[in-house]
Amino acid sequence: QVQLVESGGGLVQAGGSLRLSCAASGSILSINTMGWYRQAPGKQREWVAMITAFHSTKYADSVTGRFTISRDNRKNTVYLEMNSLKPEDTAVYYCNAAGVRGEIGDSAHDYWGQGTQVTVSS
Repeated sequence: QVQLVESGGGLVQAGGSLRLSCAASGSILSINTMGWYRQAPGKQREWVAMITAFHSTKYADSVTGRFTISRDNRKNTVYLEMNSLKPEDTAVYYCNAAGVRGEIGDSAHDYWGQGTQVTVSS
């Protein structure tokens, strides 16, 4: 079984910064893609950013230029550096690990973290 544990959320003023971390633990041979999603109150969960095992990245238009995703493959950890935060960034942020294999020949599985709250005050 694989677990994802997020940390780093909190309350920050508009214009401030936060750094989220998500560590995957358990039987892990490889993780294809890691990413971040968020869900604001009353809204559907939306994709924020993703990074492949080879560190190729993509971002949602709403966070491009303000957020930076990175990962440490040795630690099975993904980070999200969030700068110039806006009140509309307020949401629960979820970590996702896609294409996780525990052993050679295993089928791939996807996992989600429990979420961490980010609140940006105006």
